[in-house]
Amino acid sequence: MEIVPVTEKKKRYLSLLLLADEQESMIDRYLERGTMFLLTDPEAVAVCVVTDEGGGVLELKNLAVTPERQRQGYGRRMVDFLRERYSGEFHTLLVGTGDVPSTLNFYRSCGFRPAFVRENFFTRWYDHPIWEDGKQLVDMVVLSMELC
Repeated sequence: MEIVPVTEKKKRYLSLLLLADEQESMIDRYLERGTMFLLTDPEAVAVCVVTDEGGGVLELKNLAVTPERQRQGYGRRMVDFLRERYSGEFHTLLVGTGDVPSTLNFYRSCGFRPAFVRENFFTRWYDHPIWEDGKQLVDMVVLSMELC
């Protein structure tokens, strides 16, 4: 298993990125300004994108694992990698997600804690309704993890 930065042709992993953020125009808002990492084992298994939000805050904008490899620890490995990689450089890691128990439980189990809510995020910024686990997403729940 290896985690490497992706600095060129990031869109070649668009199908994987779309698993976590299903609207390409939203991915375009952060992809080039963000730092992207790819986990291989030995093929591409997971991807993540983080952005520097200023003031010592890093935001996890996208974390996706191929469907056949989900629930095998790869997502957690990516979060652990980010914690190790950015500890000392940033003090906080944020992640925004839908108000869905399975996703919230995953991030809580990785050490994130609820921080705040971006009201109407999914209905304001997406051009179609976003559904996850049978629930239409409206608000984005933002969770936070200390990196120091």
